[in-house]
Amino acid sequence: METAVYSMLCLTSVVGLGVILWRAWMLRWSMVVPPPIAAALEDCRSRPDLARLREVCQRHPSPIGRLLLFAANHLDWPKTENVSSLETAARREVVGLERGLVVLEIIVGIAPLLGLVGTIVGMMTVFSGIGESDLGNASHLAQGISVILKATLIGLLIAIPALIAWSYFSKKVEVFAVEMETLCDDFIRRQYTDKTPDKK
Repeated sequence: METAVYSMLCLTSVVGLGVILWRAWMLRWSMVVPPPIAAALEDCRSRPDLARLREVCQRHPSPIGRLLLFAANHLDWPKTENVSSLETAARREVVGLERGLVVLEIIVGIAPLLGLVGTIVGMMTVFSGIGESDLGNASHLAQGISVILKATLIGLLIAIPALIAWSYFSKKVEVFAVEMETLCDDFIRRQYTDKTPDKK
């Protein structure tokens, strides 16, 4: 059983490292808010400029690009309806940005527990062996405890980086969400400036 615990700890570390590298690659500014799209959005001041913005968004697939295309394709809708639908689409994009973070959250909780299980199993084995052989062999006991505490240490060494990565990526997603909301709000405000406000 002790071997199984160590195998699970090893698997947990590999999965955690894979998720961290994957999210670090995907949660880059150039992937979420590409500079060319931000520049094209800055130059998009009126309806005639939409063609250029659409072209840039299609050339650089990204969350902000998809949101801007969604809003641009529904400019014939009343502003309130467009904004409401855009908010729904934005929530979907944020969920996509958070993909994989739940795995890190699970690893943060399960890795120390697996280490504790490994320690308990190891202690049971050591004390069982001592009971069957030499009760006065302190060096054997100390060596056994040193070995089995490694499981707890490994569990913590897996959980700590996972916790740091989870906290960092969660905050980064929050920053991206605010940035995309700001850019989309600016885009909507510009495009509906010349239109008559919706009747209440």
